[in-house]
Amino acid sequence: VQLVESGGGLVQPGGSLRLSCAASGFTFSSYFMSWYRQAPGKERELVAGIGSVGDSTNYADSVKGRFTISRDNAKNTVYLQMNSLKPEDTAVYYCNWKRYSYNYWGQGTQVTVSS
Repeated sequence: VQLVESGGGLVQPGGSLRLSCAASGFTFSSYFMSWYRQAPGKERELVAGIGSVGDSTNYADSVKGRFTISRDNAKNTVYLQMNSLKPEDTAVYYCNWKRYSYNYWGQGTQVTVSS
């Protein structure tokens, strides 16, 4: 199993970024996928999740209305569109696949929101 995130970077407050996670090694289209983030000194937290066919999504309260999770099952890729970014969104963002009780993680992509 491989999860490879990309798209992070440095952005000013109010800006936008689109993260991508390319998945391989499992039947991507059959599973729920999630994005998590971890800021320095804080626990990893769930940001957003999406059902196997993209018909159901959920978001942390802190990102509702600003972030959008989506997926392209033909490309085995899940996305996180982040708009109206705030300094408190600064974190390493991780793609997650959970199978039974085991979590698979990517290497993470750094998002820094700063002027």
